Amino acid sequence: MGTSVRWPGPGGNSGIAAEWKRVSKKASDWRPERPDALRRLEEIADDHLRVLHRTMRDDPDAFGLYEAAHAAGERLTEAMAEFATAESVGDEAMARFVALVGGEGGTVAEAAVRRAAAVTIRRVAQTPAGAAGGGWGGGLFGDLFCPIFRWLFADIVAEFLRAAIAEKITLLAPALPAVDPENHIATWLAERVYALVPSPCEEAERLGGAAAAAEAAETVEDPAGALTGIARDLLPVAVGRALGLSADGDGDAGPVAA
Repeated sequence: MGTSVRWPGPGGNSGIAAEWKRVSKKASDWRPERPDALRRLEEIADDHLRVLHRTMRDDPDAFGLYEAAHAAGERLTEAMAEFATAESVGDEAMARFVALVGGEGGTVAEAAVRRAAAVTIRRVAQTPAGAAGGGWGGGLFGDLFCPIFRWLFADIVAEFLRAAIAEKITLLAPALPAVDPENHIATWLAERVYALVPSPCEEAERLGGAAAAAEAAETVEDPAGALTGIARDLLPVAVGRALGLSADGDGDAGPVAA
């Protein structure tokens, strides 16, 4: 799972700790040979997301997750100025992105951020623009940056919860060769959380129109300046919604297309 640190579930037998134990037992009871295995796997993922959101509302400092996610967002906005002029989303650019955005540190939250950075940039490389080797600059910058911004926080939550659930189900995976339970969980969770995270592009439209924002960006030395500035201002909202700290981040959003 990319880290030797065990997932730090809350201790105790009441309140939110009891909720974590309940969803953990549900994961332990999952059996891949059942005909409804995938549906139940998604229910397990949804339960974990809901309990994580409740935990974060009770204690926004829980697991160090808010701090780690917010720091990753800050690194992202700083890194995108460099990638605005990159010519392609190739292996070198992907490795550079992970190095700049993934950060360091040995906690489970920090490890989840590093995995999420790698997952997010792989998503971009698989988009039509990324797969075609298109540049990141100009109008295409906005096409890539806004999904990157949203996917990063979605993937942070997904990778964090993947670690919690995988401890219970990975030994059962060989019985379900057609599906990787860990990847299925992470993909399903990321799609759920993606729907909660605001888009800097939509915020630019709200503030005065995407065309105006693009025009402003082209007139400054940093072509990414307008969108990254908006994204930086959105960080508290984006992290809060991804982690369930706002009314919109309650784990009830439906899945979206990747």
